[in-house]
Amino acid sequence: MGTRIVSLRVSLRIAIFFAIAISMFSFAAAQETTTPLPNAPSIGVINGVVTDTDQAAIPNAKVDLEEPGGKTSILTTNSDATGSFTLSPIVPGTYRVRIKAPGFSAWKVEDVIVPPAKTVTLTTVELGVEAIDSAVDAITVEDLAELQITAEEHQRILGVLPNFFVSYVPNAQPLTARQKFKLAVVVSRDPLTFFTTGVNAGIEQATGAFSGYGYGYTGYASRYAAGYGDRLSATFFGAAIYPSLFHQDPRYFYRGHGRIITRALYAMSTVVICKGDNGKWQPNYSNVLGNLTSGAISTLYYPNSARHDVQTSVDNIFIGIGEGSIGTLLQEFLLRHVTHGVPKP
Repeated sequence: MGTRIVSLRVSLRIAIFFAIAISMFSFAAAQETTTPLPNAPSIGVINGVVTDTDQAAIPNAKVDLEEPGGKTSILTTNSDATGSFTLSPIVPGTYRVRIKAPGFSAWKVEDVIVPPAKTVTLTTVELGVEAIDSAVDAITVEDLAELQITAEEHQRILGVLPNFFVSYVPNAQPLTARQKFKLAVVVSRDPLTFFTTGVNAGIEQATGAFSGYGYGYTGYASRYAAGYGDRLSATFFGAAIYPSLFHQDPRYFYRGHGRIITRALYAMSTVVICKGDNGKWQPNYSNVLGNLTSGAISTLYYPNSARHDVQTSVDNIFIGIGEGSIGTLLQEFLLRHVTHGVPKP
């Protein structure tokens, strides 16, 4: 009886021990099952719409996701027909987005921060027109002036008479000394210059002017040579030599706007003032000295009876200023409208 009681107690203890062990094992297993594992980083998304500067969608634009300073793409996609794109999945962090499309300049945005489980929308993605990357010689001020005087050489009143010493271009470029001489040569050898000189010589012979030259072919040739000599010396001294020495522009600069009285005063003033090569207005030494020099030279070939004394030469300068004023008034108010070859505004 006692032995059976002892055995029963031992069995009971063993059963309790195993029960406790099983309970502890079950509890540990349950704990291991319910304890969550560390989560992987929540992914982010970048999206946007690629357009040009006129807000037109750009399809098939290549969109690259790069690490800041990185040279390779982590993720690449293309915009759809509406210009929309989506980059996903993206591990949270800081990135650079680069977008390229044929015919457009590249676009990129630095330091795009992607938070966990968030969508980042790029609100402004506008691609500009691709810059032309080619070797082009830079045009100089002299080149531009050359283009302008080349256009002036086609200006003719009624499509016939030369009107080369007028600029209809606002803020025309200054001429070099070479270009001033070139313009003088073009005017001097123009066929209409020879023709009008011949007509003037014929009128002088018909009216008996400069009778010391005589008449007939010899008289006409002498008058023609004297007339052409006057034009040649006046053109070269007044429009090339002195303008080069004093750095002045020999051309008339058409105003074409403002009140009539303002334009008239401007036109007449250009006989005694002119624009310098520095763009500033200054006394027109070139015109005055050109007329004076031309008059002095003419005494070398005009007949003795027609040569002028000093007072007459001075008077002729003022007469020339008056005639020049009439010419500039015609340039400002009339000749512009009958001159062919004038550049369009």
